[in-house]
Amino acid sequence: MSLAIASLNSGSNGNCYYIGNESESVLIDAGISCRETERRMKKLGLSIHSVRAIFVSHEHSDHITGISRLSKKYRIPVYITAPTFQSSGIIIEKHLVKSFRPEEPVLVGNLTIKSFTKSHDACDPHSFIVTGNNVNIGIFTDIGYACREVIKYFSQCDAAFLESNYCSDMLESGSYPWHLKKRISGNNGHLSNLQALDLFIKYRSKNLTHLILSHLSENNNRPELV
Repeated sequence: MSLAIASLNSGSNGNCYYIGNESESVLIDAGISCRETERRMKKLGLSIHSVRAIFVSHEHSDHITGISRLSKKYRIPVYITAPTFQSSGIIIEKHLVKSFRPEEPVLVGNLTIKSFTKSHDACDPHSFIVTGNNVNIGIFTDIGYACREVIKYFSQCDAAFLESNYCSDMLESGSYPWHLKKRISGNNGHLSNLQALDLFIKYRSKNLTHLILSHLSENNNRPELV
């Protein structure tokens, strides 16, 4: 029984990542509308009814926009830390709100989800490893720099969604105000193309077979550079 992975959307306009086996799946974040999530999953031949949980990395709007509606419509539990839930302002029925703690595995059917802390300008940011059928899938986006936890878990991955947000030259010469440039390139911002490349070269697992470069900036990057 294999695992299926998909980036339903990735970038500042919304983030939603799918990992599933033949009977159940999870979403990491749901930053696009419920309707758009449904449409994109259907287009890929994925069943929304297989989604057993949504895991929330942090409270920024491009990661939570669709959560309230998806959870209510399909009765999907939402795994979210208390600080993130409080900061997010999203409405979820009480019995569907679940918590998680870093590095404590959560079982969802035959999938195991483990969270770990990361550096980002949010109140309680986490990234995730999803394991099923002895395969590790990592979701590494919205990361200021490759801290010890990121390196540890990236080196265990068979496949990974890895942030490659910006080209340093494009960001520096672009039209963003100075404070925003500093935020993006700082230790609580995002990974640049070169930082992603460095992480890949130094710490990738010998078992890594799929790398999906993610969360590209529309204004400060280009796919051909990535």
